[in-house]
Amino acid sequence: MKGIAHFAAGVAVASCFPQAVQAGADGNPLPFLIGGACGLLPDTLDFKFSRFFFRHDVEVVPDPLRPDAQTIADAVALAVNRAWETQRPVRIRLHTIRLATDVWLPYEITFDVAGRRVLARCGSPVDTGGNAVGRTEPAGRRGGAANLACGIKLEYRATTPVDMLEGPTFTMEPTADGRVVPRFIEWHRQWSHSLLAAAGLGLLAALAAAPYLGLVAAGAALAHVLADQLGFMGSNLFFPFRAERSAGLQRVHSESAAANLLTVWGACVLIFWNLYRNMAVNVPGWNLLSVAVYGLVVPAGVGLAWRRWRRRP
Repeated sequence: MKGIAHFAAGVAVASCFPQAVQAGADGNPLPFLIGGACGLLPDTLDFKFSRFFFRHDVEVVPDPLRPDAQTIADAVALAVNRAWETQRPVRIRLHTIRLATDVWLPYEITFDVAGRRVLARCGSPVDTGGNAVGRTEPAGRRGGAANLACGIKLEYRATTPVDMLEGPTFTMEPTADGRVVPRFIEWHRQWSHSLLAAAGLGLLAALAAAPYLGLVAAGAALAHVLADQLGFMGSNLFFPFRAERSAGLQRVHSESAAANLLTVWGACVLIFWNLYRNMAVNVPGWNLLSVAVYGLVVPAGVGLAWRRWRRRP
């Protein structure tokens, strides 16, 4: 999920505590700030700290003047084959191709499991927003394929786009059955996305402020981890007792606009209900069922109808 979705979920967790709602009514926003901040914290720890401690054995830096998809495929295959031959993990980073200040040449790599190959393909120039840019594409081979000396075991998607800003990393890790697992951005969703980290964060908040704020902090961090678990990458829930991430449920993509919108909308509905039920003056007309129907079911029905209408032939 995106940062705004995790922030909204953290604030929604805080709103579940009457003490937080009362504090907010008294002009103290601290419980909600703690909820939102702790909802963002797992990713903040990863992208601001953990990734800088991740070393690379192979770096792929395509030439922006003549990008060569075959060279990219060969480099990824080299990392896979070296991991298989040495029986040791090999880490590779794929750099993006920047053509101008706000122009990028996206490419993608695909692990062809059945064919035991790595495929690479260059796309057309885009801006940072992902919009096509009307300019001449640089010369170079647009597609490439490289054979692998071993089988591939996927734990993430077969195709990974490399489009803008900072490129992704893989850890090619050999398995006991003679295959290699390409672990996507291995430094992400490790210790920071564990149950132990959420509990530790809650303990710190409880000791520094109040016991219920400890529950707010732990609950917000846990909501972040559980939301991520719906995706493909998963999280290392049981760190330090487990070295690898637990597989995700593969229900949604983290970049899905619909999934992020639904998370934010659901969080707002939950916040509304928690504020309403803790009002000092009882205002008739709302109950949990009516809030769920008008706040979730009806908007979801309208959204699905709009989506079907847009997809009609």
